[in-house]
Amino acid sequence: MRTWLVGLALVSMTGTAMAADPVPEALTLKRVFASPELSGAQPRLLKLSPDGTLLTSLRARPDERDRFDLWALDVATGKERMLVDSKRLGSGAELSEAEKMQRERLRIGAQRGIVAYDWSPDGKTILVPLDGDLYLASLDGTVIRLTNTPQGELNAKVSPAGGFVSFVRAQNLFAQPIGGKERKISPDGAGTVHWGEAEFVADEEMDRHTGYWWAPGDTHIAVERYDEAPVGTVVRASIGADGTKVFDQRYPAAGTSNVLVDLYVMKPDGSGKVKVDLGPNRDIYLARVTWLPDGSALLVQRESRDQKTLDVLRVDPATGASTVLFGEKAKSWINLSDTLRPMKDGGLLWWSERDGHGHLYRFAKDKWTQLTKGNWEVAEVVGVDEAKGHIYFLGNKDGVLERHLYSLDLVKGYPITRLTQAGWWNSASMDAAASRFIVSRSNPDQPTQVYLADTTGQRLAWVNENAVAAGHPYFPFLTGHRPATFGSLKAKDGTELYWRMTTPVLETGKKYPVFFEHYGGPHVQVVGRTWENPLHQYLGSQGWIVFEIDNRGSANRGVAFESQIHHAMGTVEVEDQLAGAAYLKGLAFVDPDKIATYGWSYGGYMSLKLLEKAPGVFAAGVSGAPVTKWELYDTHYTERYLGDPKADKTSYANADAVDDSLKITDPLMLLHGMADDNVVLDNSTSLAAKMQAGNVPFEMMFYPGKTHSAGRDIHVWTTITNFLDRTVKSKPVK
Repeated sequence: MRTWLVGLALVSMTGTAMAADPVPEALTLKRVFASPELSGAQPRLLKLSPDGTLLTSLRARPDERDRFDLWALDVATGKERMLVDSKRLGSGAELSEAEKMQRERLRIGAQRGIVAYDWSPDGKTILVPLDGDLYLASLDGTVIRLTNTPQGELNAKVSPAGGFVSFVRAQNLFAQPIGGKERKISPDGAGTVHWGEAEFVADEEMDRHTGYWWAPGDTHIAVERYDEAPVGTVVRASIGADGTKVFDQRYPAAGTSNVLVDLYVMKPDGSGKVKVDLGPNRDIYLARVTWLPDGSALLVQRESRDQKTLDVLRVDPATGASTVLFGEKAKSWINLSDTLRPMKDGGLLWWSERDGHGHLYRFAKDKWTQLTKGNWEVAEVVGVDEAKGHIYFLGNKDGVLERHLYSLDLVKGYPITRLTQAGWWNSASMDAAASRFIVSRSNPDQPTQVYLADTTGQRLAWVNENAVAAGHPYFPFLTGHRPATFGSLKAKDGTELYWRMTTPVLETGKKYPVFFEHYGGPHVQVVGRTWENPLHQYLGSQGWIVFEIDNRGSANRGVAFESQIHHAMGTVEVEDQLAGAAYLKGLAFVDPDKIATYGWSYGGYMSLKLLEKAPGVFAAGVSGAPVTKWELYDTHYTERYLGDPKADKTSYANADAVDDSLKITDPLMLLHGMADDNVVLDNSTSLAAKMQAGNVPFEMMFYPGKTHSAGRDIHVWTTITNFLDRTVKSKPVK
């Protein structure tokens, strides 16, 4: 055991083990949304310093669950200290609209204070963006302000060799030598032209949140330039409590033009600029950019507009010339991945669904070796140790309801060894040397814990044990905690569908109402052995059974399972959720006339489709921020599943929810944030206008100033619970 572990085992954010039974308290809605977080304080963005002596993280303040400060833990002594106090250092300035939109894309729009940071390679300083400006924090507590401008800086990074700080300001890329003056290195960012940023669909749908990539050794930067002039403009009214701000937002709706994307390579001072050859077709997506370890070439992933072809281009940074190294093709669509790992021996690690499931492959000397195989999915590569020949990854080899950390041989692909304990849902990260893990895990009875582990998975020390003991925010409510149960049922085609249920204490002969929550869309799995939102426990305390089921089309079950929604949104998902409702109605302890359906975003869309498809099955429905007309949603997401609306009008007509809204006969509550730039408010106003014109009664609550994350607001849930108490709980027994 290394010296850096000494004392760390003593660290726990929640103190000692349980000393006494909790004094029962009634869980209230107000407490669910109050500070501190009921699930326990969770560190975010955990990173080991380059020398491994410090573990840094962002932590919420005890009295403000959404404000984060930067902390450091000495791994040798276990001592903790705040490195940067966001309240003391921050200006409190309003963020730029561009940064607000970026945070929405990352689903951190409600967070304040420090939301990102970047270690310098020498481990002596940390770059800290805060309130639109940049600071350089030293480990002794001193902080230097690097920028002080009204525009705000985005996408700030420390270069790989530590020679520069780089950032985007006013649609241009800047590089500032450490200790020197900033320099704008892009020539023409203004108007519709942006440098160094990820365009809307890349940020929202492609999980690409930057538009520039440093070469090893700080020799060059690959920079995206995009021009959104071809993209249609929508007038987005951000309606707030104190007035309305109107934005002319470039929004690439399905079937319309995307941005024009180019990629350049330049030196850190902006000189030597060369344009990368991305091919003759301009209507493509720039999916990923990766430098080889020696900086001799770029690997660029180019995705076709229909998302059925993905080419990996090898690019000469000196000339911009490119050749197709290899490609992927799919009958439905290609799911993007971050697993393109160049190896020092010239090989590549790659993730593909070419055999019907997401697995790892090695590409070397123009030959492919499949490293993992079977009826399960690799979710993410966590680390690679080339010297010892090991790959570490997350996957569901041991069952769909759990996610585990595994290791395998880099060359042979076997044996595959599970490194985490059964019964948990895990996530993990590693240091650059792939010598240790930071593992986060939870299960239905334990909120998220974080620990350090060696490469065998052996826990070395707790980072955040988060034991629900005396002093933990959830401790007073522990006696009322209800366990989750899991099961499965068969879809119409025989596919096994997994469900999760949490019930109140059931009394013999009594029947209970059901809060049937769903998402239903692709790329999401809701049923797993994880800690659930304490809101579900609150609903249980109010007498509700909480039920969720993953339908066909959802994530982590393979191509055949997910692709059943291809050109068929609003079909099999609805069938499977209705199968879940039928199952519930057959349970002796369920009141079949008191099942309420709820969803947000795609889930809100599903609520509408369910009420339209099967009037009378549900006692009431709640639809939050729904897509109602897929023609209003963005290109990359919508066309992936429904294709081009100009070529397949029928699929869009069948998938949309507006025209059939006149079929809704059950009580409906419609909710939407009035500043939503993702699922724009037009979706709900179109639905409302149609139902009003058809004299179909419904209830509606819109939220001034709130974005797509409005569903995290206590007033939303006060509205929902009051509505369901009136329309479902108080419904007369037949």
